[in-house]
Amino acid sequence: MMRAFSTSATGMMAQETLVDVIANNLANVNTTGFKRSQIEFQDLLYSKIKEPGTEVSPGVNTPTGLEVGTGVRVASTLRVFSLGQFENTGRNLDVSIRGSGFLQVQMPNGEIRYTRDGALQTNANGQLVTLAGYQLTPAISVPADAASIDIGIDGGVNVTDPTGTRSVVGNIQLARFVNPSGLTALGDNLYAPSDASGPVVTGTAGEEGFGTLQSGFLEKSNVQMVNELVNLITAQRAYEINSRAIRAGDEMLRDTNNIFR
Repeated sequence: MMRAFSTSATGMMAQETLVDVIANNLANVNTTGFKRSQIEFQDLLYSKIKEPGTEVSPGVNTPTGLEVGTGVRVASTLRVFSLGQFENTGRNLDVSIRGSGFLQVQMPNGEIRYTRDGALQTNANGQLVTLAGYQLTPAISVPADAASIDIGIDGGVNVTDPTGTRSVVGNIQLARFVNPSGLTALGDNLYAPSDASGPVVTGTAGEEGFGTLQSGFLEKSNVQMVNELVNLITAQRAYEINSRAIRAGDEMLRDTNNIFR
């Protein structure tokens, strides 16, 4: 009977983690480029009381065995990189990636990180940076006398000077990974590569499996609020059912104890 207590406790802890993941998804429903996470569960070890195929008499074997599970555990959180909705901002330096790929940014320590947040700006030196001030790499500088800036679908950054002459001052390269779900989320809409993500592959937007860039749009979160609320209700009910299993086990132990009174 005590096994039911510990088994149900693992279920309650697993559902608590699920609620935490759902809460983070809902908290970032309006975060640019955010990708929702979903949780994966695995069952725990089983107590083998009788193995399948056990010989019960000469030449007679049982078709099934007898085993009792010990609960569940959280195996992983899987980040889902499906596309979010695209919002028209009308701002030329806002870019969305329509398809596979990440923007590359350089951290203060020189390391390269990756993001789907295309809300770009220019810093005091005219360099293209993210909202947090991290510089795009390869670096792109916009002349101080540029009258207008626009970004092509291939990542080319075009500027027009006061005389109306257009020129390309740089090209935004994209990066992709064999397993983007293996990237490590760092916050600030940034990801770091890991052994699970595979090596980075860089290239030009629209070529070799990379998505294209769309100026004037931002990719919103891919969180579907209705689905998350349904998952939240399901997790809450599962938590409640596991607590009822503990209560049922307690009542059975109490009834057993009353027999001896």
